[in-house]
Amino acid sequence: MIDNNCLYKEELNRSSSYSGLAESTILLSSQAGFDGSGIPVCSSPDPNLNYKPVIGILSHPGDGASGRLTNDTSSTYIAASYVKFAEAGGARVIPLIYNEPEELLLQKLELVNGVIFTGGWAKKYDYFEIVKKIFNRALERNDAGEHFPVYGICLGFELMSIIISQNRDILERFDAEDNASSLQFVDNVNIDGTLFQRFPPELLKKLSTDCLVMQKHKYGITPANFQGNPALSSFFEILTTCIDENSKTYVSTVKAKRYPITGFQWHPEKNAFEWGSSAIPHSEDAIQVTQHAASYLVSEARKSLNRPPSKKVLSNLIYNYKPTYCGYAGRGYDEVYIFTQPRSRF
Repeated sequence: MIDNNCLYKEELNRSSSYSGLAESTILLSSQAGFDGSGIPVCSSPDPNLNYKPVIGILSHPGDGASGRLTNDTSSTYIAASYVKFAEAGGARVIPLIYNEPEELLLQKLELVNGVIFTGGWAKKYDYFEIVKKIFNRALERNDAGEHFPVYGICLGFELMSIIISQNRDILERFDAEDNASSLQFVDNVNIDGTLFQRFPPELLKKLSTDCLVMQKHKYGITPANFQGNPALSSFFEILTTCIDENSKTYVSTVKAKRYPITGFQWHPEKNAFEWGSSAIPHSEDAIQVTQHAASYLVSEARKSLNRPPSKKVLSNLIYNYKPTYCGYAGRGYDEVYIFTQPRSRF
């Protein structure tokens, strides 16, 4: 593994301008660029950025509570923590309801500037096929010149790995179902252009020594099998690994080499927005991990110049739905959005 002191020093040097930040940028009113009226002169928005980004989140089969919330077998859900995660970065959310008519789902996909594939259990049948179609559409949009980011979290990362490798047996069993862990950066890792680039140096160092990320999975991929698969190793670069409860190492964070696509085996959303497990870290450092991961996703989505009609966006936002509180059970998610039928206007 990489010498984390070297990684810390490298990041510290990259961020050395911070050391004199206060003295060099805090100005007196006479120095602050005010016009003659004493009113601050606000900089113009960057025309190359989208300041109203929208993230699409794909729903997952079930109600998120093992049937405790609804007996409708056609229901799907999105844990509210993923919605709050995107909003924390400065985006709005449109739910992509996986079992609604495909034409309608793909129309909604045209309204968003990035996508999150969430955690869960479904790896087969219709759900897998919809993830595959959305993932391939994201690649097409990037190939066509649009900057369109994708976050695959836990199951989402596993499904992307299956799609890219074209191997349903690429996943292996791991014992990491409910524990916090550190992240181990791989040798000679380059964090430029990744979600870790803007992490403060001290937090970056703590990621390797403290348990600041939440694991909630039974499956994963060893670094050897990941690197041994030509499709995966040519598409993704491994950034970090983790060790499960049986001291078995798995790939935990990856970044696509040619696309704005990030895969997490861990859960960046849980630290700040889930409370159902005592293992979830809630320290200030852990919350900063969530915040930086959310900010990176949305900063990538702002690069998307997709500007759909405002009326269509407003009609399909998550605000048209109400979350259901399920945290009283003391386990699982705290809140979920449950979808039993399509609700959209085009």
